[in-house]
Formats: sequence, C-alpha cells, structure tokens
Amino acid sequence: MRPRLPATRLNPAAAPRRAPTARLLSTAAPPSDARHLQPQQQQQLEQLIARGDLSRARHLFDEIPDPDARAYNALIRAYSWRGPAHAAGALALYAAMLRDGRSPPNKYTFPFVLKACSALLDLRAGRAIHRHAARAGLHADLFVSTALIDLYMKCARFRPANAVFRAMPARDAVAWNAMVAGYALHGMYGHALECLLRMQEGRACLRPNASTLVALLPLLAQQSALRQGKSVHAYSVRASLHDKDGVLVGTALLDMYAKCGNLLYAQRVFEAMAVRNDVTWSAIIGGFVVCGRMLEAFILFKDMLAQGLGFLSPTSVASSLRACASLADVRIGKQLHVLLAKSGLQSDLTAGNSLLSMYAKAGLIDEATTLFNDMAAKDTVSYSALVSGYVQNGMADAAFLVFRKMQVCNVEPDVATMVSLIPACAHLAALQHGKCSHGSVIVRGMAPETSICNALIDMYAKCGRIAFSRQIFDAMPSRDIVSWNTMIAGYGIHGLGKEATALFLDMKNHACEPDGVTFICLISACSHSGLVTEGKHWFHMMAQKYGITPRMEHYISMVDLLARGGFLDEAYQFIQSMPMKADVRVWGALLAACRVHKNIDLGKQVARVIQKLGPEGTGNFVLLSNIFSAAGRFDEAAEVRIIQKEKGFKKSPGCSWIEINGSLHAFIGGDRSHPRSPEIYQELHNILVDINKLGYQADTSFVLQDLEEEEKEKALLYHSEKLAIAFGILTLSEDKDIFVTKNLRVCGDCHTVIKYMSLVRRRDIIVRDANRFHHFKNGQCSCGDFW
Repeated sequence: MRPRLPATRLNPAAAPRRAPTARLLSTAAPPSDARHLQPQQQQQLEQLIARGDLSRARHLFDEIPDPDARAYNALIRAYSWRGPAHAAGALALYAAMLRDGRSPPNKYTFPFVLKACSALLDLRAGRAIHRHAARAGLHADLFVSTALIDLYMKCARFRPANAVFRAMPARDAVAWNAMVAGYALHGMYGHALECLLRMQEGRACLRPNASTLVALLPLLAQQSALRQGKSVHAYSVRASLHDKDGVLVGTALLDMYAKCGNLLYAQRVFEAMAVRNDVTWSAIIGGFVVCGRMLEAFILFKDMLAQGLGFLSPTSVASSLRACASLADVRIGKQLHVLLAKSGLQSDLTAGNSLLSMYAKAGLIDEATTLFNDMAAKDTVSYSALVSGYVQNGMADAAFLVFRKMQVCNVEPDVATMVSLIPACAHLAALQHGKCSHGSVIVRGMAPETSICNALIDMYAKCGRIAFSRQIFDAMPSRDIVSWNTMIAGYGIHGLGKEATALFLDMKNHACEPDGVTFICLISACSHSGLVTEGKHWFHMMAQKYGITPRMEHYISMVDLLARGGFLDEAYQFIQSMPMKADVRVWGALLAACRVHKNIDLGKQVARVIQKLGPEGTGNFVLLSNIFSAAGRFDEAAEVRIIQKEKGFKKSPGCSWIEINGSLHAFIGGDRSHPRSPEIYQELHNILVDINKLGYQADTSFVLQDLEEEEKEKALLYHSEKLAIAFGILTLSEDKDIFVTKNLRVCGDCHTVIKYMSLVRRRDIIVRDANRFHHFKNGQCSCGDFW
C-alpha cells in the first residue's frame, strides 16, 4: 500500500473572504480520459465518490497497484469539490501523481487541482501548478485558464489574472464570471461593472447568466447601489433567469434589497419565489434584523418553522436570536435554545455564538458563562461576545479574566474583541491595563480602525488623560460622528467647556454634521464648566440652525445646566414649559441641585412630584433623604429611607479605588480590611492635624445620621476617597499623580479636604466621581467648586 502524502502548507488566517454564493467554475466535468483501469475497480471508485465516501474511496485508490490518470483525476476532482476541509487531499494526490511519473497530469487534472488551491487560497502552490500547465502546453486551455483566473482573483492578484484572461484564445461566460466575481469579492465596484459591460460588447457579446448576477448583487448591496440593483432585477426577469435558477437569483436579489434598506421589494421577491431554501429564509430574516425590524424578523422565523424544520440553519437561528436580544424577549430566546439542542444545531459554532451573544446582551451572564464553558469549540467571536457581555453588565474584572484566557488558548483577538475590552479599562479607570490594550492594538495593526480609536479616546478621557485622548483624535486617519461626540464628552467630564465648544465649532471645517448626541455632550460640557449662557445658546441653535428636535435627554441636560448654575427657579419654569411631560430624570436633575444649593423648600416640592411619578431608582430617594438630613430633620430622612427599603431600592455604598502598578485597590467608607489600614488611618490623622492648622473645619451637614459632632467628624474623615488618596500618598513616589475613582458623587466636605491634601502634601490629585473629573493642585480644584 502506498503511504498517504502530507497536505500542503495551509495559511487560512491570512485568507481573504470567499466570494458569496456564486459558483465560478463550470459544474460539468470535462470529458473522461481515454485510458482505463480494470472496469470493476474504476466502477467501485466512482460509486464510492458518488456516495461521498471519500475515506473508503482513498483506501481503494491506495490498493490500486498502477493507478492511471483517470483514477487520479476522479479522486482529485472529488476532493476539490468538497471545499477547504478536503482540498489539501487534492493537492497531496497531485504531488503523488507527479512523483509517480507514469500518469502525468493532463488537461482534466489542472482545473480541479487549481480549484483546490483556490479553496485553500494557496497562491504558492497555484503558481507552481501554473508553471506545470505551461510546460505541458495547457495553460491556454479554456478550463485551465478559467481555473487560474479564479485562483488569482480570489488571492487578490489582479495583474496575473488579467494576463491569463487576455491570453485566452477564446473566452466563455464562465471565464468572464470569474473576472466579475473576483472584482466583486474585493469590493472593486468600478472594475466589476466595467468587466460586466465589456462582457456584453464587442467580440465577446455574451449575455450575463445567473452566476454573473449572483456574484454581482452582493457588491451592489455593499455599495447601496439600489438603482443598479433594480436594473439587474429587471434584466433577470427579461432573461427568464427566475425560471432556470430561481432560488439562487431570487435569494441574491432579496438580500440586495434588504441590505439597501428596501424591505418592501425584498419581501415581494421572497413571496414571488416558488421554491425557497434555508439560505433564502436566512436572507429575508437577516434583512429585517439589519433594518431594525426585529418583531417582523421573529414572525418570519416562526413562519419558517411552520414550513418544517428542514429550513432551520445556524444562520437563520443567528438572525432570530439577534431579534430576541433586541426585543429583550429572553423567553423566546430560551425556547430557541431548546430547539437548537433538539435539532442538533447547538454544537454549530455560529448558532452557539448567537446564543451566547443573546444571553450576554440580555444581562443573563450566568447563562452566558455556562454556555461558553459548555461549548466544545470556541473562536474569536465567542470570546468577544462574553467579554462584551461582562463589560456591559459592569463586570470589568471578569472581562479581563476572559481576555487572559483567550490569550492562553492562542485565540487571536480581533477589532470587536478590543472594542469590547477597552471600555472595561475605562470603567475601572485602569490606566495600566488601558495602555497595554493600546499597545496590543498597535502590534496587531488595528490602531487605525475608527472604532478602536473611538474606544481609546473614551478610555484615556475616563482614565484622566484627556491630552492622550486629543492626541489620538488628531492622529486618526478618518473620523465619524462618534469620534467627535466622544472627544466633546471627554472635555465635558474634565470641566473643559471652552475646549468642547471650540471642538464643536471645528466640526464644520471637517464637513461633519452634528447629531442629537453631539448637543447632549456639548450642553453637558457647558454645565460642568458653569457656561450657562453658552449652553442656553446651543440649546436654541440645535433646533433653529441644525433642525434637531430636542429629546428628553436634551431637556435633562438643560435643567442640569440651569440648576447647577444656581438658577433653580428658572430651571423649575423651564420644566413647566417643556412641550412634553417631564419624566423623573428631569425632576431628579433639579432635586440634585436643590441638595447642592441647600434649597430645602424647592427640594421638598420637587420631591413630592418625584414621589407621584415613582422614583426611577435609588438616587432620588438618597437625594431627598440627604436634603432632610442637611436641614437637621433626621426623622423625615429616616422615613424616606424606610420607604426606600420597602420599595426594594438599595443604596450603593460609597466605593473608591486606585491603581498601583497595575493592581486595583478598593476602599469602602470606614473599611479596615486593607492590609495597610493602620498606616492609612495614621496618615489621615496626620493630614487632619496639618489641615486644621490651615483653618479647615468639617462640614458635618454631609453626615446623614443624627450623631454627635465629634462622631460626625470621624465619619467624614473615613470616606472612601480619603482612604484611597491616603494610600496613594503612602505608596506612590512624589513625582506621580494620585488618581482615584469613586462610584458616587464626591461630597462637599471631601472636596474641601482633598484641596487641603494637595496643598499640605504637595501632590497633584485627580478624582473621577460619578459626574466628572476633579484635578486638585496647590489647594485648588479644576471644577472651581462647581460640580
């Protein structure tokens, strides 16, 4: 028995995407060879190949003592038609054929072995076979030339493909289709159309067939070329291609219409199709999902199931699961999970990834984690879905652990992975992790990607490095509206309202039109900088000059702007004049300002309105309780807290954290669990002694319980941000900034103490609270005591 030959070197990671749907080579085999084996052996071999039993066919072939070219060609052809998974077998057989020498390759060998090279995108092997065909005088053969064109085009080698095409003594529709499909595969819209026109003109004068249209239509969808797509549709009707290749052409047409946003035409094509397959159903369901019509997408999926499970495929299930996630209909998603398990499709990677994404987006992280751990095969999409789910659900630490596991398993992250991971660094204010992620995207060549740059701008801004954000913004090869909005928002949280306004004005010079989000970011930036007049101006300009109708979020920003600036009555009147009923978030913005400006009467009035609407969350209960406590009305404050508990709202404890040499250290108010707590508390005591000498007096109105004054002062001293800053002073060298993140708003007393800390310890301190950044230096804060 002759030993099996190893497959040629594969490099699928470097492979460009394959052409959609269109079959570029002729499905008909060339006429059979004249030379024969023993009839019984040849018949057995062909029967095994026809049944698809390539393993036994190869075993029988290895038993033949002197196989001829016909036997080699039959098996090479079978391997090449089975796609990339078996194409290496075709190349191994071809190598054995060359070594054998008794049955040299002929014109029936080269087309199929070249097809195997195309499946593997193995350009090196393809070029060698091209040379072999040339030595045999067969490189100009119609079948061989077409296979060479297909290979070179799929590998994006346009010059040799054109050279082979021009050298052909005669060209048929399959050769022209190989050129059109190759250009379409690589998004070369102009070249593809030019080739299509030349095909129909001059000496060629060939009519496009179904394969031509199926290759061209995805390119038209990519370019949103709806008018040209309609022309192709009209041609297919005139040429009666619907009658001959109804499923192929119809599916490509409805996919084109859906991706161009014309669901009405897509549905008409779908309904007119006499025969549909699983690809057809997947295309129409996916079209509705892409256009955001999730309910209709799911109804279509149920219609598909009513036709029988024969149409069920990983792609159709993936689209339906996306619809479930967007509709927040996890119940139906779980039913789909059961259906997948019963049909055996759960083991399919595409279906598994779709389930994982659905659970993660729905916030069912335990289910997502269990599914991920049970998946036999995982790819980049699997890891990215779980990382994204953890980040979206506030579990940034877990996201980093998954990313590390991904690296250990040698799964290469892609753009989607890094766009999911970088916000985790922003959430934790973990600058060291953020810098490592930045380095990783540079090494992997992802740094120029717009979505990556946007994530980095946001990360550096939220990690207190707004100058780094601007450097990335200025260096971006291309920007979208998200880039501008993220940079404006970054300036806003740092209290740099003038810089935010200047950047907004610069948008016009770069031909970028602002959207509704832009104005939310801009007005918020004015709010955090005390630029009340400017914020009011841009709110009015939004509708008058830019034609953007204000949404509830714009009204929230305006109330916040006026109320923070101390214009509480004007803010109240503004709410009364709104064209829509103000929701609890609008009133909550005013209530927060009542607490800051200690306007108890208005605060009580606003609180009554909020109680009628129903508090949206814990925050408004806490604000109302704080207002009563600040006024010394502790019984009423206690009543609010009792109601809060009865309604099931829990107050998040104040927590602050600081990153030291890549490790995060978290602190809760009064917490003594840190290993260095004795040193931290001693340092705070020393700081208190020093700042008392400078005239500091504790503002005990920020203690929300009825305690003795001395107890109140102690309670204030041990707030979480003070503990974190004291640890930073003890740990970090004097030339390093102390950067602390807090999950709640910094209280007034802490703000005062940190100003003194920066003075007596001569340290630059940056605090990011729930609202904004505070840069403390030499006893001053960048917010100007306006936050």
